Amino acid sequence: MYEIRTDLALETRELYQEKNKGEIPGIKVEKEEEGEVIITRVEILNEEGQKIMNRPIGRYITLESIALRKPDADLKDDISQLLAKELKKIVKIHKNLKVLVVGLGNEYVTPDSLGPKVVSKLFVTRHFFQLYNKDSDEGLIELSAISPGVMGVTGIETGEIVKGIIEKIKPDLVIAVDALASRKMERVNTTIQISTDGIHPGSGVGNKRQTLDKEALGIPVIAIGVPTVVDAATLTNDTIQMVISAFSKQSRPGSEFYKMLGQLNNEEKYELIREVLEPYGANVIVTPNNVDDIILNLSHIISNGINMALHPGIDLKDVNRYLH
Repeated sequence: MYEIRTDLALETRELYQEKNKGEIPGIKVEKEEEGEVIITRVEILNEEGQKIMNRPIGRYITLESIALRKPDADLKDDISQLLAKELKKIVKIHKNLKVLVVGLGNEYVTPDSLGPKVVSKLFVTRHFFQLYNKDSDEGLIELSAISPGVMGVTGIETGEIVKGIIEKIKPDLVIAVDALASRKMERVNTTIQISTDGIHPGSGVGNKRQTLDKEALGIPVIAIGVPTVVDAATLTNDTIQMVISAFSKQSRPGSEFYKMLGQLNNEEKYELIREVLEPYGANVIVTPNNVDDIILNLSHIISNGINMALHPGIDLKDVNRYLH
């Protein structure tokens, strides 16, 4: 069977539930709604849950809102504050904290440029701490940021660059921001995932590189990602599902055929579509046509959330007034 491509823990759980009609053992799930935003917290508790989910033990938080695709300033502020709130639950903020934010991705490829764009909007402070020979500050932490590029441009593995920087500046924590992939078109550019298990650079465009996690880098790594793409097979699968649903509701000749197709599960339909597309090289990566504006809005949301979560003296008024 083909593996349905997704970087979201939430979707891995859904795939299991569709196939097994039950909850995954060894995980804990919480769900709540904050206005137009649905927050889902999936925590992998033990090795059983880790094996089924195929992800390390840890926490995976998703913030979902279809309105993320719209240029709504108030909603953007709300989600930034929710993101900051969830980050504060994971990161232990103290006055001597040193954080390195890594913006993964290719700044010249719009769907993969989320990480570099977020980095460009962060309130970095390490140079101030170095200039004034300070170890701590009541309103700010020591924050540095880097966009290491991609190996096709630099010739250097991203993990090697990040590890070298860590050895030099010795941060306590890495926050990695990257584009992801989803199994559902409806979640593209509408979902933000925070996880404590690190990240595979390039996973959003199907080009996984060296993992950035605690084992590889020696310090904790928090990953923040947004699914910006799906593959063509996923998009076709979603479209066929909508067609099946529409035709199965009509009492007309041929509707039994669509009912029969409807009995196939998502994995079976996906495999069938992949088999059709692959010989023609047609299983391409797909992203919305207004991806430029969407990525810009998402980079504002994530950078604002990071700035407010990490710097005790910065609030929403500050990021909107001074940082953009």
